[in-house]
Amino acid sequence: MPADKVYEDKHIIAFNDLHPRAPIHQLIMPKKHIATLNDLTEDDTELVGALIQTARRLAEKAGIATSGYRSIFNCNADGGQEVYHL
Repeated sequence: MPADKVYEDKHIIAFNDLHPRAPIHQLIMPKKHIATLNDLTEDDTELVGALIQTARRLAEKAGIATSGYRSIFNCNADGGQEVYHL
C-alpha cells in the first residue's frame, strides 16, 4: 500500500495516517512484525526505545514537541487495536 513516508531506517518506518484524527497524525511502526504489546520480548527493548525516540524526533521536526503531542499503543480489541502490528 502506498504511504506518505515521513521517516524510514533499517528497523522503523513512519508515515502519515490515511485517515488522520489530528492535524498531525503519524504512525510509527517497527519493520519487524510484532502483533501486540503482549508479544514483545526482552529482545525488543531496544526497538521499542527506538520507536519512542523516533516519535520525539518527528514531533520536533513537526514543531509540536514543545506545545505537546500524544503517543498511543493500542493493545488488542478492547484496547482499540484495529491493525495487529505494533
